[in-house]
Amino acid sequence: MSKESKKDQDKLGAKGFSKEYWDVNYAEPEEMDNIVNAKEHAEYMKAIFGLEYVDISSVVDLGFGLGILFKEVLKTFKPYRAYGIEPSKHAFDVTSKKKLSPTESTKLTLENIDLVTWAKKDLKKDKTYDLGLCTSVFQYLSDEEIEFILPIMAKRIRYLYFSVPTNLELKRQVADLEFKDEYAIHRTREKYLKMIRPHFTFISSRLLESKVHFDDESTYFTDLLFRF
Repeated sequence: MSKESKKDQDKLGAKGFSKEYWDVNYAEPEEMDNIVNAKEHAEYMKAIFGLEYVDISSVVDLGFGLGILFKEVLKTFKPYRAYGIEPSKHAFDVTSKKKLSPTESTKLTLENIDLVTWAKKDLKKDKTYDLGLCTSVFQYLSDEEIEFILPIMAKRIRYLYFSVPTNLELKRQVADLEFKDEYAIHRTREKYLKMIRPHFTFISSRLLESKVHFDDESTYFTDLLFRF
C-alpha cells in the first residue's frame, strides 16, 4: 500500500466505514463487547444511576453502529428524548430500519453524520443530554479531533458511558482473537486519561461525569474516594 493510500485509509475512521468493514469486523458479533452483553451494560447503567437517585430522561449515542447497545439502553431507561449518530452509511441504513425504541413516547432522532460534524453544530440549537454513549469510537479519531470534541461533549452531556481500547488491548485482540483492526489508532492508557481528565471525572467503571455540569460539591455521586 502506498503512503498516499495509507493516509486516505487513516482518514476513514472518523467519517465512517464501508459495508466491507462491517461485514469483516462484525462477522461474529456474538463475541463482541457491548453487543453480546449489551443487556448487561444497560442494566449496569440503570443500577448505578438508581443507586444515586439520578434520573435519566434523555440519551444520545455518538456512534451507534448496529444499534445493539443503543436499543438496550432505550429499552431500559425509556427516555422521553433520544438522539443517535452514525457516520457509516451502511451501518446507519441497517440500524435505521430497526425498531430501536420500545415505546412511542420516546422522541427518537437518528442522523448519518460523524462525531466532529455533530460537535460543530450550533450549540444554541442543541440540547443537553443526561446520558451519552460513546463506545469504541475514539480509537478511530485523530488527536486533534478528540481534543476538539471533548469540551463540547462535556457541555452537552452530563454523564458519559465511555469505552475505548488502549494499545495493550488492541495487541491482545491480535493475539487472543486473531483480529487486527487496521483503522484503530494505538494510544496508551495514560494518553487517553490526559485527554479526558480536563473535561470529565471518572466516577465508576466506564462512567464519566461532566466537569461542566458537576464538581465535588454539586455531584450526585458523593462517594468522593472514587472520583478521579
